[in-house]
Amino acid sequence: MSASAEERIQQLTKGMLRKKLYVVLSKGGATPDQIGKLLPDHLEYMIGLEKNGALFASGPLASTDGKIAGDGLTILRAKSIEDARIIASADPFVKNNLRTFEVREWTVMEGSLGIRVNLSDQSLEIT
Repeated sequence: MSASAEERIQQLTKGMLRKKLYVVLSKGGATPDQIGKLLPDHLEYMIGLEKNGALFASGPLASTDGKIAGDGLTILRAKSIEDARIIASADPFVKNNLRTFEVREWTVMEGSLGIRVNLSDQSLEIT
């Protein structure tokens, strides 16, 4: 990479957020009946994470044909990847062997955000 390209990159990124978050990629495989039995517990757990500020966003992932197959994506605010793994391990779907997961560190560089919206109860806060 040329010196001018490196300088341009430094200029473009110097004020970026660089916020560390943790992405939990959950893999399903359970039947709809198995999921349905634990869904209330899972939702209560996720809402609790949302309310205490650990949960940035979460929800099911659809396959390429648009069907929900039990996989999910969760973005956590945690102190470390180990803390994120502990949080993900406590999900009732994981505790009951309905999902496995992988945690990856994500550095947020750009984007926009101005309010906190709690999706589960549609409340919001100006931050």
